[in-house]
Amino acid sequence: MKRNAVASIISLLFIFTLTASASLAGSADNPLITLSYLEGAFLKSVESEMRDILGNVENDAENALNTLLGQFDSYSFTPSFLRLTLSQGDAVQIPFGASLILHSGSASIIIESGTVVNITTGQEVESGTAVQLSQRYFSTEDTIAKVVIMESSTALVDGYYLVSADSQNKPHAVFRDVREKDWYYQAVDYVFERGLFQGTSNIAFSPGLTMTRGMFVTVLYRMDGEPEATNELEFSDVQDTQLYYYNASNWASENNIVLGYNDMTFRPNAPITREQMAAILYRYSAYRGGDVTIEGLGFMLFPDAGDISEYAIAAMSWAVARGIINGSNGKLLPNSPATRAQVAQIIYNINTVSN
Repeated sequence: MKRNAVASIISLLFIFTLTASASLAGSADNPLITLSYLEGAFLKSVESEMRDILGNVENDAENALNTLLGQFDSYSFTPSFLRLTLSQGDAVQIPFGASLILHSGSASIIIESGTVVNITTGQEVESGTAVQLSQRYFSTEDTIAKVVIMESSTALVDGYYLVSADSQNKPHAVFRDVREKDWYYQAVDYVFERGLFQGTSNIAFSPGLTMTRGMFVTVLYRMDGEPEATNELEFSDVQDTQLYYYNASNWASENNIVLGYNDMTFRPNAPITREQMAAILYRYSAYRGGDVTIEGLGFMLFPDAGDISEYAIAAMSWAVARGIINGSNGKLLPNSPATRAQVAQIIYNINTVSN
């Protein structure tokens, strides 16, 4: 609440007290002010003025909050500590209310305005100070500071933060469950940077989560630039235009990329199997004018090749021959559901291998 508003309210209460006291001090024959006036017009005028003052204070506070939050439109936010992997030359902006703990490497703090406190030691730090490992640095009110990385480092941040180098959009700087040593790291990096996949939350990619058919066609739809589809969708279970996969399903059906089931359903929420994924990718590649020539029978070397459904044999043969599908633990697992990490890897493969 603003100070002038508080002062106005106090002044009104003070006037009210004086007036009430004066009426009590007056005689019955010559009161300074009548009780009926106090209870009527005076109280109504005080109430009206107080409502105006409080209303203005509320509007001013809301405008100030919106202005404050608008400063962080380009920042990321994490409500709890998030791990970042940082490279030499990166700079992590930590405005007021944000914290950083350096776990490895070396860095220094540059303070543009305000105060940064080393909470671990309880001391303020000066601009240019070297960051000590495993100690927590906190930006206080009205502070703008950044931590400049001197060599490859790992750090934890909470609150609003902004990484000012390319690494700010990498999975290792966004998702807690994607690490550089993971086999799918490069693939997740690829699909995330291009907007083909989104996280399941601000800090999770969920690589082991099963991919659904609706999710998969949505990824292909984004990969194709989200073109408009004009035909009316015939799948009986995809009629709501507000569904996130509606446009993608419409586009995929119109271009014969997905065929659906015999009962005229698409089953968007069903897990997509690895052979279904191969078949859809095979049709997508043909739609894009890619080479879908079937070469060799390399897929037959897998011990479970006989489990491939007849409709998917050509697609699986094509995908294996071109290195798009490489198997999992020595098997094709054609009827097993595909995970988000596996799909990310396959999307990466189809965009980076020669077709």
